[in-house]
Amino acid sequence: MARDSLYGERIVWQGRPTVVTTPPLLRAVAALAFVSSAVSTLFAAVVATTLEHSPAPLLILAAWAATVGLGALHGPRIWLAQVKYTVTDRRVIWQRGPFKRSIERRSISFARIFWNGKTPGTGDVELVRAFQAGVFRRKLSLRLIGLSAPDRVWAIVRGTEDITPVGSGERPLAQRLDPGERVLWSARPRPRVRAYLPGGTREAGELLLAALVTISIVTMLWRAIPVFGRILDAGVSGRSGAFLAIVTGVALTALYLGVLAGYLVYDSMIRPARLVRDTRYLVTDQRVLIQRGREELHLDRSRIVDVIHAPAGDGLMNVFLVLDGPRARALAASGAFGEDRRSPSLRPVFQSVDDADSVTQILQAPDFRDAA
Repeated sequence: MARDSLYGERIVWQGRPTVVTTPPLLRAVAALAFVSSAVSTLFAAVVATTLEHSPAPLLILAAWAATVGLGALHGPRIWLAQVKYTVTDRRVIWQRGPFKRSIERRSISFARIFWNGKTPGTGDVELVRAFQAGVFRRKLSLRLIGLSAPDRVWAIVRGTEDITPVGSGERPLAQRLDPGERVLWSARPRPRVRAYLPGGTREAGELLLAALVTISIVTMLWRAIPVFGRILDAGVSGRSGAFLAIVTGVALTALYLGVLAGYLVYDSMIRPARLVRDTRYLVTDQRVLIQRGREELHLDRSRIVDVIHAPAGDGLMNVFLVLDGPRARALAASGAFGEDRRSPSLRPVFQSVDDADSVTQILQAPDFRDAA
């Protein structure tokens, strides 16, 4: 078998990104850049035709904004085109040219799989390692982007590629278990009205930003309408190209800001509540599995060293899983030390469940394979 040139370890699997999508943040940056380019071009036309001044500065700004937009939109594809993933008998390696990042297979606490909604059978795998909590807490993760059959890659990493079939993000996790694996407990978080309220600093910040953007839209239109009136009073025809260019530029800016404000409200209030209804918790005789929409969390039960309860209100409980691994215990992001804030990614936590005692008894059984 081939061996890795840096570590000298036997190579088990190698691959590259097959499907690369631009992250939402970069798509938003690209949209802002393209709108700015269009607005600058429209105003450049007004300056050249009506004011009879050189439109060069505005055209340069438009070209620069368009370049930024193209870079944000296609930059990830260019960057990942030269990335290579390698799984050896001891570690997982991310490599691009001379740059390498790696994580030991035995130190991986759990994995997240993000299925691609546009290309079935593809997605990302994020490998997360637990670290100490308190002042030393930090997170080490390695994300393999754009994989074909990401569940198969994760099976290779955990050493079960010979028995685990290739799955699909469209199928429930209960239909994609290992051969002989049994479900011992299953639950869904109970939807509550408070799920629509901001659950952390990130959501609160997004809601505040949405309010500021809305105020900016109102202020901009409040000042623009009188300006349109003065332009018409100055003798400019309402059907002229210059007037239509100004109105279009202001409308494009207001439209983009309105879409941005709406997305921030959706991401901070509506989306988290909708994801609660799409979440399912599974405890098998081998693993803990969480599925939420197109995102999944896979955790081997041997990593769990303790289970902690915390009241969630309305008679429900949050169940936090304390993890352990080589030179690491109690992943800070698991919430085992009171971190009950929402996270954009799945954590090893069962939120708002009404059967916490049963799952705790199963997870803490001395021989959990006989806990059924």
